[in-house]
Order: sequence, then structure tokens, then C-alpha cells
Amino acid sequence: MDDLKGRLVSRALGEGFVACRVCKPSDVPDMPERLRAFIEAGYHGQMGWMADRMAWRGDPSALWPQARSVIMLAESYAPEYDPTAVLELPEKAAVSVYAQGRDYHDIVKKRLKRLARWLIEQEACEVKVFVDTAPVPEKALGQAAGLGWQGKHTNLVSRDWGNWAFLGAIFTTLELPVDAAEADHCGSCRSCLEACPTDAFPAPYRLDARRCISYLTIEHKGPVDLELRGKMGNRIYGCDDCLAACPWNKFAVAASDMRYHGGVGAPDLAELATLDDATFRTRFSGSPIKRIGRDRFIRNVLYAIGNSGLAKLAPVAKSLADDPDPAVADAARWAMGCLTAK
Repeated sequence: MDDLKGRLVSRALGEGFVACRVCKPSDVPDMPERLRAFIEAGYHGQMGWMADRMAWRGDPSALWPQARSVIMLAESYAPEYDPTAVLELPEKAAVSVYAQGRDYHDIVKKRLKRLARWLIEQEACEVKVFVDTAPVPEKALGQAAGLGWQGKHTNLVSRDWGNWAFLGAIFTTLELPVDAAEADHCGSCRSCLEACPTDAFPAPYRLDARRCISYLTIEHKGPVDLELRGKMGNRIYGCDDCLAACPWNKFAVAASDMRYHGGVGAPDLAELATLDDATFRTRFSGSPIKRIGRDRFIRNVLYAIGNSGLAKLAPVAKSLADDPDPAVADAARWAMGCLTAK
């Protein structure tokens, strides 16, 4: 199997992945307790699906008992620009780097399927592929397989490619040689923790999603707490602050697929606020942004407008004050109050 694994790694790199490592489904024994503590603290917020499938999410071997190995892969989407520069442009919308282009689920899954088909051709086996589409603890498995370690911001970090990477997994019935788990190399660094605009980290390696801008703009339904709205700035979909702050990004590897970049950019907030459901769906077809729907998206845009400090955007907010969606109407009135306050 050593020869097969060597050829597998070469094939994976040829597909565009920056790293390929192997672990066993049972190599994350502390995951159930970590997940239980996260849920009991209420850090998952409205993400009820995390609590609903705790047995699978906490124990990968329960997801598919026949699996003997987990092939973990990383694909870089590192930006070639400073993703925090847009935060200084109040008229513009800040969109997370990972959502700038085509939906990564589609791109990575196709690569995984090609690699899985190749593996089956080499050795009779069964496979299942996952890209953030099932209760699989990708980051924990990534550390167990040696791709990197879960940093203080809870994302996977590598000394070879930083922290701008999508993770994918191939579960297989093959018994492949495993790699050594990666050690933690964060040291005393607190850059990611200090960069968070909403203080979403109650402690290093612990994230309270209820305060995370990525969660608030993507997963959270309804109005956002008043305390947090002003801290969201012009971020309308996701947040890259903790990722961008990581010093290990000096080793970031350029994205192998240009479809991850371009397309969205930093559009004008005033223009985005005019989107109705049809134009929203058309504009963001094929983008991960589409999944949050027009209402949540416009809610986020209005929070950004309220945070802009630009009185000229007050009429834009006013035009949405009677929107059929209660959260949008509430956000519009809040934005108007922010921009007209003496």
C-alpha cells in the first residue's frame, strides 16, 4: 500500500490540491467531548444541525463504519490581494475571499470524485467523498492526518500553505498507511484573536459562533443583536479578519483554480440594496452567496449602510423601511437612525 499511497499523493497534487494526508476515522477520539462542550455552551447559535447529528459529527467512524482510512486534502484559495483593504471603503461591500468566485463545493467535489475514481481503478475498494456536505469534522481530521493544526482561531493552519484552504475528505475501505498528526505551532501568537472585531473568541481555540461575523451574515436568521451590528462594518458575507491576520500566511500557496477569484469584487452598497429576489438569484448564480437568499443578504447590506457614516446612503435605507421581510425592514430603520443621528 505504500506505493499506492505515494501515487495517490502525486495524483492529488496533480489535481490541484496543495496537500494530501491520511488518517483513520478513529483518530479524533477527543472530538465527541469537544463537540459536546461547544453545544452545551450554546456557541452553535441557530445551527441546530450541529446538535442534531452529534453522534456522527463527533465520531467519523459512525458515519460509515466500513471505512478504514480517511484521505484528507487541502486546496488553496489564497488571495493575491489584501482582503482587509476593502474595510476602509465605507461605500463598498466586503465579501469573504472564499465567496468571491464559484462555489467551492462544486469545484472541490469534482476534484475529489476524479481522485476517488482513480483510486478505485488502482485497487478494488469503496469510497465516499465529502466537502462540507455531511457531519464530518474536517478540521479535526485534517490535524489528525497531518495537513496542519487547528489554530487559535479554530481554523486549520499549515506551515506550508498558511490557512487559506478548502478541505475535502475521501473515506475508503482501503487500509492506507497513515501520516503523523501535526503539532500546534501557534506558540504565543494572538494575532487572530486580537483581529476579531466582535470578540468572538472567549479563549484561544474556542469560538462563540453567536458573535462571529461569518455566522451572523450567513447562518443567523432574523435581526442581529444591536450590540453587534455596529461591529460588523461593511462585511456583508463572511469575515476574513482572523484568517488574514495569521503570520503563517507568508507561506501561502497561490490558488490553483482562478474560478475562486474575481466575479464579486467589492460592489457598491447602494447598488446591492436595489436587488430583488430575481435579480439577486441571477447575480449570484453559481456563487455560495446565493444560499442565504435575498432577504438575509439585503439585511446585511443595510447593516453595512448603517455603519458607513455616509448620510447620502440614508435614502437607500429609507426605500427599504417597509420591506415585506421584517428583518430587512428593521435593518433599514436601524441604518436610517445611524445615518441621521445628530
